[in-house]
Amino acid sequence: MSDDAVRQILGLLYQEDTLRVLSALALGGTPEESGLGGDATRRALDRLERGGLAVRDDDGRWRARRERFRELLHATARPAASASPEEKVLRSFLVEGRLRAIPTKRDKQLIVLNYIAQVFEPGVRYPEKEVDVALRAFHDDFAALRRYLVDDGLLSRENNVYWRSGGTVDA
Repeated sequence: MSDDAVRQILGLLYQEDTLRVLSALALGGTPEESGLGGDATRRALDRLERGGLAVRDDDGRWRARRERFRELLHATARPAASASPEEKVLRSFLVEGRLRAIPTKRDKQLIVLNYIAQVFEPGVRYPEKEVDVALRAFHDDFAALRRYLVDDGLLSRENNVYWRSGGTVDA
C-alpha cells in the first residue's frame, strides 16, 4: 500500500461527515444514523467506498470494512533497517503481515516482537483496547503478544494504558 493510500484514508477519517457515517456503520447501525442529511450521507458513503472503508453487502446494506485498518497497520509496520538474518526471520514467521506462529526461540522472538512494536508510536499512550486491535492484526492470540511485548520491555503498562518503551526507532 502506498503512502498516498494511507494519507487518503487518514484524510477520510479527518472529515467529520465521513467519520460520522463510518462510526455509525462500525457500531452496526445504518448510514442514516449518522445524523447527516441524505445528500451528505451519500457523498460520505461514496468517499468511504472509494477508500475501501465501507462496502455494500449482497443485500444492499452498508457495512464498515474493518479489514482496511488491518491493511493500514501492515502497510505502516515496516521492518526496521536490519541485517539479512533479521529479514529472514521476519519472512519465515510473517505471511502477508500475519504471524504464522509466535517464535519459541528467544532471539527470533525478539526480532518479531521488535517488528510488531513498530506499530506503536513512541510517546503515544494507548488504551488496552487499541493495543488489542493492533495486535489482533498480527495474531489471534493478541493477549500473548501483549504480554511478551510488556515482559520484554517493548511496551510499558500502567492502569490499562500502554506506551512504547523499547525497540528500534527510525531516526
